[in-house]
Amino acid sequence: MKRLLLTISTLFFAILIFAQDRITGHNFATRSEVIAQNGMACSSQPLATQVALDILKAGGNAIDAAIAADAVLGLTEPTGSGIGGDIFAIIWDAKTQKLFGLNGSGRSPYELKLQYFKDNGYDKIPALGPLSVSVPGCVDGWFELNKKFGKLKMNEILAPAIRYAREGFPLSEVIAYYWQGNSRSLQKYPGFAEIYMPGGKAPAKGEIFKNPYLANTLELIGKEGRDVFYKGEIAEKIVAYLKEQGGFFTMKDFEDHTSEWVEPISTNYRGYDIWELPPNGQGTAALQMLNILENYDIAKMGFGSPEYMHLFIEAKKLAFEDRAKFYADPDFNKLPTKELISEEYGKKRAALIDQNRAARSYPAGFPESPNTIYLTTADKEGNMVSLIQSNFRGMGSGMTPGKLGFVLQDRGELFTLEEGHMNVYEPHKRPFHTIIPAFITKDGRPYISFGVMGGGMQPQGHTQIVCNIIDFGMNLQEAGDAPRISHEGSSEPTGEKMTDGGVVSLESGFSYETIRELMSKGHKISFEKGPYGGYQAIMYDSKNKVYYGASESRKDGQAAGY
Repeated sequence: MKRLLLTISTLFFAILIFAQDRITGHNFATRSEVIAQNGMACSSQPLATQVALDILKAGGNAIDAAIAADAVLGLTEPTGSGIGGDIFAIIWDAKTQKLFGLNGSGRSPYELKLQYFKDNGYDKIPALGPLSVSVPGCVDGWFELNKKFGKLKMNEILAPAIRYAREGFPLSEVIAYYWQGNSRSLQKYPGFAEIYMPGGKAPAKGEIFKNPYLANTLELIGKEGRDVFYKGEIAEKIVAYLKEQGGFFTMKDFEDHTSEWVEPISTNYRGYDIWELPPNGQGTAALQMLNILENYDIAKMGFGSPEYMHLFIEAKKLAFEDRAKFYADPDFNKLPTKELISEEYGKKRAALIDQNRAARSYPAGFPESPNTIYLTTADKEGNMVSLIQSNFRGMGSGMTPGKLGFVLQDRGELFTLEEGHMNVYEPHKRPFHTIIPAFITKDGRPYISFGVMGGGMQPQGHTQIVCNIIDFGMNLQEAGDAPRISHEGSSEPTGEKMTDGGVVSLESGFSYETIRELMSKGHKISFEKGPYGGYQAIMYDSKNKVYYGASESRKDGQAAGY
């Protein structure tokens, strides 16, 4: 009898162990990648993903599909994006076999001077309201992308977004959650509630939302082109509204706006070239972190180990001290970007890390001189687009120009008022920017287009995705589903300083033993809900000539192909 009971117990225990095994071999929730031959689209909202595929099937290319998806996201996910915000993109052009970078960020008003903030007792730029607004660069960015690479006309590309704006769409869960939170703080601003709180309340999950004002605006843009937004009646309405609210914009601010085509910057990480855009964005930080981590055998340490996590956190602190000091508008500063992302500088910074103790602060280096949506698309010709677009702070500044259907961004908040700082407020200047697209090539060929949304989480997320794939051997979907680390409290380009080491937020999925070991090294641990970003990615398999797609389980997103 005892032998029988022992056999049953052993069998039961074996079944339990087997039942816990996953086909992926990981102990966190994940699913298989999407694989397709002709095209792929990955975005944070399924309707936008489907629109991108429709554009591809109708003869558009990856660039057309990305613009169409972004237009839909501005409607369906105004909690992160919209035509009142900025845009950045990295494009792999199949024809020239080259990467191109677009900086579509806007500038501060000519007539607002630094002295105004001093005279009125400001120690920082407000997060909301007219003083936080910079010129929205999204629409000009669309037209630049379309002119250089697109196949379809803009009225065709914007048609799906216009249709959804008129006919309505059902809100998905995560977007509805953030919409309600944003509405509580922004409803006091004129125009906001009329558009985003029909019937006096924010729409809930599953409710149908329509935005006929946005439909009219997009229709006008598709018909008359970018100039109607920057030189015509849309610009006139925005300027008049902002003046009524105490802002400083004139038509000249909009008429003089331009996007900029830039050379992407890169570092080689264990044989893979990781690409970002140069400042005024923060992509440089991801490259700096990777240069520091390459000095260690983190693959041997293993994913989720306290040794790896400690090094990651310290690398982040080091990179963000340089971010706070050096990342700004290059038109106003001579930036040491080349030196910051050099392998030699990475070794110098890595030498500052104590592998047994968390630093309370780090100095910025001295290199020697010589919130947000992300989407990615790919087409059958081999073009790939890595695109990110944002209002900042969810739904932006709260400034909602009359009957245009969108909120203006509050990127101006990210200037500092500290004189002599590279990122100090100046007229007609681009602020430090958080949104960053990313790309990976291997031996000069396209490999992965990816991004992770979420303020200061973005370079941290980029670094973790790269390590998950290259060091820890995860596939494209697993790399995004793996639990993440988010360190907060570093020095900032707005003037804040790190003095106490900051706080490490951990997603569920890390072992108690690891958390205890991190605490013993001096890290302050927190468990927050939501500051871990949102991920989309497309990988090209050149051997089988297929695309792999992955989408973020933390958002309402979808990866789909055909």
